[in-house]
Amino acid sequence: MKALRNFLDKVKPNFEEGGKLSAFRSVFDGFETFLFVPNTVSKSGAHIHDTIDSKRVMSFVVIALIPALLFGMYNVGYQNFLAAGHGNESAIEMFAYGFLAVLPKIIVSYLVGLGIEFTVAQWKNEEIQEGFLVSGMLIPLIVPIECPLWIIAVATAFAVIFAKEIFGGTGYNIFNVALITRAFLFFAYPTKMSGDQVWISKESIFGLGYDLSNNTVDGFTGATALGQVATGTTTNVVNAIGESVSLQDMIIGLLPGSIGETSVIAIMIGAVILLWTGVANWRTMISVFVGGACTAFLFNAIGSESNQVWNLDWMEHLAVGGFCFGAVFMATDPVTSPRTNCGKYIFGFLIGVVAIVIRCMNPGYPEGMMLAILLMNLFAALIDYVFVQRNINKRLNRVK
Repeated sequence: MKALRNFLDKVKPNFEEGGKLSAFRSVFDGFETFLFVPNTVSKSGAHIHDTIDSKRVMSFVVIALIPALLFGMYNVGYQNFLAAGHGNESAIEMFAYGFLAVLPKIIVSYLVGLGIEFTVAQWKNEEIQEGFLVSGMLIPLIVPIECPLWIIAVATAFAVIFAKEIFGGTGYNIFNVALITRAFLFFAYPTKMSGDQVWISKESIFGLGYDLSNNTVDGFTGATALGQVATGTTTNVVNAIGESVSLQDMIIGLLPGSIGETSVIAIMIGAVILLWTGVANWRTMISVFVGGACTAFLFNAIGSESNQVWNLDWMEHLAVGGFCFGAVFMATDPVTSPRTNCGKYIFGFLIGVVAIVIRCMNPGYPEGMMLAILLMNLFAALIDYVFVQRNINKRLNRVK
């Protein structure tokens, strides 16, 4: 690290004002502050600092996403092999196939998003903002494996420009950038984000995996668990070859679904990392699960003969789809969620409630979590205002 620090100090004058590469000062500054904590200090006022700046916070979130990413890669391979009727290959082969299938999506997400951020920083002559370190990893994890790369590129560019940069960049966006990407994909290219043809990779990659373009396996299905229940007449969820799926299977996550959203175990490992490092707030996270569980329990108690989503057990509601992933990694976004402690409880609880209500009341949107979080992002500032104003009024009454 010392050698790297010495190298950066040596080349830094070239990027400062008057240097031959001064036009790329923002780019150099972005790489330098990513590798090392800045040594600059405030010039006025009283400030308290620690070494955990926003880049380090973003790095912790990326680390927390790694378990879901690794399991998602394995599951992509597992689903391809299972659908082809070859479920006995080694875990290494399945993971290698999934790695090769998912990696291009990660590369495209970062190239497009960071490319726009670098361009904007250079144009405005400002420091490169670090928010896309997380968004760039989230985007590939919340899309189906069959989503085309060019569509991901278009959606990422749209989200970064219109949901982030237009508001002023990192820290000013009112909507979660990754979820805006997913929403754009869902409404602009619905056939690439839903149905039973997008959740299982159907191509052989460098000799790994199987070509499923003309799959003839009896009972083959590529629908997600929520998709099966929303369009079917039973709550008996099956996997790619028609075998019944238990709650335990749902928790493990060997099911068709968005790349990083299927394994509750992997997501909970990420949740522990976020809570242990203090990056995410437990109030928001727990409240989402409480709101979702209560609402799902209520719908299950009422029941329905025409809508089988109502008959899903509350634990199954929390285990399938993007509920856990949204609660851990999306709802806890500090930029788009309330700052007050009481506000976090209300914000999280309403996300859980709205997500289950959308699932149960509108089978056309069997997921629900994306729309619930985006809706509550819109009200986050209002929730904070209500609680701050309440505290102000209490203090005024005490003075009087």
